Amino acid sequence: MRRMAIKLENVGIAVRDIDATIAFFTDLGLTVIGRDTISGDWADTAVGLDGNHAKIAVLTTPDGHGQIELFEYLHPDAIETEPTLPNEIGMHRVAFSVDDIEAALETAARHGCYPLRGVATYQDVYKLTYLRGPSGILVMLAQALKKG
Repeated sequence: MRRMAIKLENVGIAVRDIDATIAFFTDLGLTVIGRDTISGDWADTAVGLDGNHAKIAVLTTPDGHGQIELFEYLHPDAIETEPTLPNEIGMHRVAFSVDDIEAALETAARHGCYPLRGVATYQDVYKLTYLRGPSGILVMLAQALKKG
């Protein structure tokens, strides 16, 4: 059986306020590479929602390898849920490597986003933390301690 070529394109995240979420991620160092408002039969078919109408934005990391796609639904109405907990099954966080975790946390704090508990050190490999970003998104920040 021939192996199909596959690569990760992006991670999609539904948000309450796309502009506030873009501000958060661009302050952390991501860049907006595209914005649009989507609707129509193709969007209904692709996503599986009738009357699908959303603002979208695609952001990329400085190295160009990681992308997130943000969606702010205009129709159907977004469904509010409890913020995801780290131990829930399913998609629950987006993780970023940073070169200065303290600077990244200062940036996050300007958006009212703080660690769930604090910054931990994993062996002598990483300093890392989970924080709650805009719309309750769990964001993991990790700083490598050793250059390898």
